[in-house]
Amino acid sequence: MDRNPSPPPLSRDGDEEEEAAGGDCIGSTVYSKHWLFGVLSGLIQIVSPENSKSSSDDEEQQMELDEEMENEICRVWDMSMDEDVALFLQEFNAPDIFMGVLAKSKCPRLREICVGILGNMACFQEICVSISSDKNLGQVLLYCLCDSDPPTLLETSRLLLTCLSQTEVAIVWVERIREHPAIYDSICFIMSSSTNVDLLVKVGEVVDKLFDLDEKLILEWIRNGAVQPLDQPQEDSEQQPVFRIVPCVLEAAKQVRSENPEGLDVYMHILQLLTTVDDGIQAIVQCPDTGKDTWNLLFDLVCHEFCQSDDPPIILQEQKTVLASVFSVLSAIYASQAEQEYLKTGKGKYNFIDLPLIDSLIRVLQNMKHCQKKPENSAESNTEETKKSDLTQDDFHLKILKDISCEFLSNIFQVLTKETVAQGLKEGQLSKQKCSCAFENLLPLYNPVVEDFLKILREVDKTFAGNLEESFPSLKVQT
Repeated sequence: MDRNPSPPPLSRDGDEEEEAAGGDCIGSTVYSKHWLFGVLSGLIQIVSPENSKSSSDDEEQQMELDEEMENEICRVWDMSMDEDVALFLQEFNAPDIFMGVLAKSKCPRLREICVGILGNMACFQEICVSISSDKNLGQVLLYCLCDSDPPTLLETSRLLLTCLSQTEVAIVWVERIREHPAIYDSICFIMSSSTNVDLLVKVGEVVDKLFDLDEKLILEWIRNGAVQPLDQPQEDSEQQPVFRIVPCVLEAAKQVRSENPEGLDVYMHILQLLTTVDDGIQAIVQCPDTGKDTWNLLFDLVCHEFCQSDDPPIILQEQKTVLASVFSVLSAIYASQAEQEYLKTGKGKYNFIDLPLIDSLIRVLQNMKHCQKKPENSAESNTEETKKSDLTQDDFHLKILKDISCEFLSNIFQVLTKETVAQGLKEGQLSKQKCSCAFENLLPLYNPVVEDFLKILREVDKTFAGNLEESFPSLKVQT
């Protein structure tokens, strides 16, 4: 069923002459002012003090929305996507009416529709600024993020994302959210327990935008989620704190993984943003279960789902942003453990499997060559400027992926043992073609790493190492 029925036709029961006379149409639209006044008046009646004083039977009725009223207000919802209608609603102080409904109504469907209308109105900059500057309305809308109704939560998240995307008002919403710890709890609860993929994706987009806008919020949410046993002082407790934000993000990522690739991309980017601060990396690696869950999920994605050997190279164009996030997080975990010498001592918390990762990273670098080739003569030519812009954007994301892949590959190369290299040569993950691709991308930035890797190769297979040196004379000279 369509959630937002189309608005009714302009003409009804001989009203054509009155409407044609002018004055009843909203802006340049064919929508009637009088009809809209009637619907808004009906909303005012619903939340009027007289209706608030009701018996328990009436309260039960308040949970349901009259079918005729639902159809009417849904038409307003649909109409509010038109800028003239949205501006007219703003002039008529409709946001105040909706705020009253949200504050008093117990009907989930009515609350959903009212937030949805505000979300449509906020798509227009002037109205977005007005809505955002209303402190009381802002408080009411944030309370809606703690609602138990998934459709209302979805529309609230959509509205917040719209406002956070407006430079003029984004900081206002960030500050409001920082001042309300309950928002953190609500978002964590949604991410960890909801099965509504649309809601999870939209909430993820809100969190992603918040983290992108404010590093302090990242730190606060990481620390807010650190739960310490009540019967032990923090300084005396040997038990590591439990960081809630990471397990919640992981749970949401698992839920959207198979149904919404864009949603998975969003949650992987949230994890990447978490690793941009030291506390975020610790939030992942300090709790053994969280660290293993993160590693295992991301390892599975890159080794068994993304950029597989039987995929066409061009698939990298679709997966470049999510791969960049995944490799970035895996690299951060890997480097963190390497620094603590867990990898060398064998006492690490992770079962690192280097060869499949090397295989995946080199395959990405190989496919990148194909993706970066410019089409020679395209039969379908839009404007040349548009094409150049698109290619530049793609090249930018591919460069980010290349930089992250090379850094991660260099980290793995630094801890490879003779046994692992021998196994890689035997199984084909370290063939001449793949090693050449790795060297081409790692040199000259990671020259010392490549030289150390070659030393191990000489010990394992001197002939193989010599053949590689012939292809890279600079390495041969320096050895």
